[in-house]
Amino acid sequence: MNVTREKIHNVVSQIVFYAILLVIWELTAKAHIFGENSELIFPPLENIGRAFIDNFRYGYANTSFWIYIFNSLKLLLLGLISGIGLAVLFSSFAIVSRTFYYIYNSVVSVCDLLPGIALLPVIIVIFGINPSVIVVLVIHAVIWPMSRNILDGFYAVPKIYVEAGRNIGLKGFSLLLGVYIPASVSFIISGLKVSWARAWRGLISAEMIFGIASCPGIGLFINQMRTNMRNAEMYATLIVIIIIGLIVQYGILSPIEKCTVKRWGLSK
Repeated sequence: MNVTREKIHNVVSQIVFYAILLVIWELTAKAHIFGENSELIFPPLENIGRAFIDNFRYGYANTSFWIYIFNSLKLLLLGLISGIGLAVLFSSFAIVSRTFYYIYNSVVSVCDLLPGIALLPVIIVIFGINPSVIVVLVIHAVIWPMSRNILDGFYAVPKIYVEAGRNIGLKGFSLLLGVYIPASVSFIISGLKVSWARAWRGLISAEMIFGIASCPGIGLFINQMRTNMRNAEMYATLIVIIIIGLIVQYGILSPIEKCTVKRWGLSK
């Protein structure tokens, strides 16, 4: 009963908080604090709501808004899968080979400090201006934090688990699959959350900095709205980005966490 009340209290608190923010926004918009530019900086909620619908109805320059969303998610998914796959592969080798661990651990420590946007000019020089640039940027955003979490998880596995695995004949990659990965699920899920968030931000940032006409994404759409002073549409697109993020966070990652980490008693 107390748990139910706490959940209701949390939900109500969040609703009240965001309702207050919306009221403050609307009052600021109606007050015209910034004079003639007030509606550009703080468009009324009614205008943002109308723009949200119009984005999906009309898109921009004869291109459906759904195309922008599809292109962004397509590049994001490709980069995520590649980055996660490479992180698992390299981290697995790091467990099997001690020498490779020291090398790869130093590479992760160095590369994780490099913002993807800072590498964007280098990536463009190498790959040219095409969608593969964004995919490489997403891979960069994913592979290092994912690798860090996997490596931390592997080295947090109790030695007794490892010894038990060896006693039943597991070694090398069979030990990795039978002991290290199952015992590190909580770290892997945590890495997925961090990697997803960084990849999503990196994708939108890259699309805003250099939009690819042949593969327009959400970031390019925001930039187009800003250039044409259609700020209500720009704010409405930010809402779409938040909605997609919430769907992934609570519709995909949270259920995975509940079905693994929490069910197995690895987390509260």
